[in-house]
Amino acid sequence: MKHYLFLTAALFCLAAHAADRPGVTFKIFQFPADKIPRIDGNPEDWSIVPDDYAIGMDQLVDDTHPDRKPDPKDLDVKVKVGWVKGLNRLFFLYQAYDNYWDFAQPGLHNDIFELVVDGDMSGGPLIESLRPDKNMSERDAHFSMHGVTAQNYHIMTPPLGKDWALAWGCNSYVKNLPYANAAYNYNFKPGESGKLTLEFWITPFDYAGCEGPQRAVESVLTEDKLIGLSWAVLDYDNANDPAHAFWNLSRQHTMYGNADQLVTFRLMPLEPQFRKFEANWSFKILDMDRRLVAFKDETTGKATAWKWTFGDGTQSAEQNPVHQYTKGGDYTVVLEAEGPEGKSRREKIWDVAVR
Repeated sequence: MKHYLFLTAALFCLAAHAADRPGVTFKIFQFPADKIPRIDGNPEDWSIVPDDYAIGMDQLVDDTHPDRKPDPKDLDVKVKVGWVKGLNRLFFLYQAYDNYWDFAQPGLHNDIFELVVDGDMSGGPLIESLRPDKNMSERDAHFSMHGVTAQNYHIMTPPLGKDWALAWGCNSYVKNLPYANAAYNYNFKPGESGKLTLEFWITPFDYAGCEGPQRAVESVLTEDKLIGLSWAVLDYDNANDPAHAFWNLSRQHTMYGNADQLVTFRLMPLEPQFRKFEANWSFKILDMDRRLVAFKDETTGKATAWKWTFGDGTQSAEQNPVHQYTKGGDYTVVLEAEGPEGKSRREKIWDVAVR
């Protein structure tokens, strides 16, 4: 089974809005900061991702033909998802073999990878036709909710004279830099068979309104966070036939417009081979008038002892101290962490500024 199982009551509570497959949580690989994948259509950067992160056809169902079983001679798809600590981006590697690639016609008659993401698991409908308040006009619903709290991407596989994706809603900026990027690698023509590699990243948004990116709020991605995510592969096998298969990771066809029907994914910590004992920390000013600052230990690896030097002549051995400065200034703060793997020091010069 290529998924990560969490059976605790706490997970079910957290995943209440994205639990179409209760008890199943897929994994999102954490790339080390020095191994961020290039978006160039070359999958070599993904060779460090263990196979148990891959999600293949065995996890998809064709909900237009529920009894149909995957046939790798017809369609064979594998997807890996990654993230990088400190970046609010989701990285994707989409690799697919298809016996008939359909992408010559204009419009949405195109083989498609349809992706839906709900970065804060707020759930609920994300298209106007599923609006809960039917007294609201379709026009008002479109401009107030379509793609705003969860986003749907119709990604062309591949595009031919088209943009790489349709961001379904009123906020097309989410598919463009600096919020997304994509690259393809394939050598087949429309109607032929062959293999396609697609690399891309997107930015999930808690709020992505129609007024533009100036008020958009990115979903903050942190280790162990759960997000809602699902995808479907729309596979045409005849350029003159409007029918297509809809291979869905969710078990609900309308996951494309209802974030309650997405599947739970977890932002994983670094795999053991990429972890090293390294001191790090962050801070938050709780009260500028009182010069009260909270410090947070973010050391990677197991730390058992901490020594904070606050830059004003005082120290603390707490893991996450709260410190009050007696006078304003720009302070150099040092954390020295110690554990079974050794010692590490992290100094930040003048980051902590209180007045």
